[in-house]
Amino acid sequence: MKNIPIEKQLEIIKRGAVEVVNEEELVAKLKKGRPLRVKAGFDPTAPDLHLGHTVVMQKLKQFQDLGHTVIFLMGDFTARIGDPSGRNETRPELGEDIIKKNAETYVAQAGKILDVEKAEIRYNSEWLGKFTAADFIRLSAKETVARMLERDDFESRFKGGSPIRIHEFLYPLLQGYDSVALESDVELGGTDQIFNLLVGRDLQRDVGQEPQVVLTMPLLIGTDGVAKMSKTYGNYVGISEPPKEIFGKMMSISDDLMWTYYELLSDLSLDEIEKLKEEVLTGKLHPKLAKENLAAEIVERFHSEQEAVAARDEFERVFAKKDTPDEIDEHLLDSMDAEISLVDAMLGTKLVSSKSDARRMIKQKAVEVDGERVEDIDATLSTDGESLLRVGKRRFARVKFKKG
Repeated sequence: MKNIPIEKQLEIIKRGAVEVVNEEELVAKLKKGRPLRVKAGFDPTAPDLHLGHTVVMQKLKQFQDLGHTVIFLMGDFTARIGDPSGRNETRPELGEDIIKKNAETYVAQAGKILDVEKAEIRYNSEWLGKFTAADFIRLSAKETVARMLERDDFESRFKGGSPIRIHEFLYPLLQGYDSVALESDVELGGTDQIFNLLVGRDLQRDVGQEPQVVLTMPLLIGTDGVAKMSKTYGNYVGISEPPKEIFGKMMSISDDLMWTYYELLSDLSLDEIEKLKEEVLTGKLHPKLAKENLAAEIVERFHSEQEAVAARDEFERVFAKKDTPDEIDEHLLDSMDAEISLVDAMLGTKLVSSKSDARRMIKQKAVEVDGERVEDIDATLSTDGESLLRVGKRRFARVKFKKG
C-alpha cells in the first residue's frame, strides 16, 4: 500500500465523480491503511468498447495507481440476462459463445488502461454459475417487488405498459451478490447503475459484511454533444478504431465538451487541466491545440506514440489543408450494370453500416463523389472507371468495378 495522505487520495478518487455513498465510510476504510478491494463490472454484450466505457476504467486505474486492489469483473453470467438499467425494453438474450468471445476482447482492451497483471480479472460465472434453484429463490427473497419498482426504468416501463420480464428483477440482485462474493470495499459504476450498486450494499449487510462504498461516474456525452456516447446514436469513439479515426472524432467535439473529456479521460492532473483552461481563456493557447493534445493522448493510450504523431500530422494535412489522405482503401465491387446506386456503393465499401445510414449521410450533405457533394439519395455511379467516395470528414474509399 502506497503511503499517500488520505486527503490526496480523496481528491483523486472524487475527481469527476457524481456521487459517493458515502464519503465518511470511504474515509474510515482508507484509515485502516490496507489496500481496498475496488470492483467494477462489465457485461460483455458487444465486442468493442468505446470511450464511454473507459470512464469507469480510468477511475479504476486511479485506484490502482494509489495502491489499491482493483477487480475487473466480467459479467459473463449476468450478460445472459442483460442489464435493464436505462432500458425501455427487455434486452435480447445472448449466446454463451458470443459472450465468451466478447469477454476475451474486453480483457485485452482493458489492458490498454489497467495493469492487468496486478488486477484481479474475475468472471461472475465462477459463483453464479454454481447457483441452484434454491439459491436463486433465497436471493430473490432479499428484495420486494415494490423495491424493484422504485427503479426509474422499471417504474416508467410499468406505468407505460411495457413488459418487464421476471428475470430482469434478478439482475440487480445478481450484481449485488457479486459484491458479496468478492467482498468488495468499493464499487464503481455509471450514474445509471446506482440502484444496482446500492443493492450490493444491502446484500453485504445481510451477510454481515461491511457495506461497500458506491462511487458513480457520469455518462460520457458523445461527440454530438447531446446524447450519451453510444453506438446506437453513432456518436461514439471506439478504442479499437484506427488512430486517424479516433483522432478525427476527438477533434469533432466542441470546445466546451473538450474540458469534460479532459477531466474524465486524461491522465493530466486537475491542476494541469485548470492551467490549460486559463491559457485558452487568456488566448495564450488556441483551443484547437488543446484539443489536438487530448486527441493525441487518447490515440497514444490505445495505439502508440508514433501512431498518435502520425494521426495528428494526417489530420492537419487532410483537414486543415483540405487535402486527401495518402493511403485510401480500395474496393473492387461486382456489377453487371452500367451504373450502381451510390447507396449500394457506400455500403459495399463499408463507409456506412447500412443503407439507411447511407441515405441519412447523403441527406445531411456529408457525402462527396470525386470531390463533388451529392444530395440526391437516388444518385448513381458509373461502373466504368473508378470513383473516390468521401463520407463525413474522415472516411474515404476508392471504388472500382469488375463485370462478370
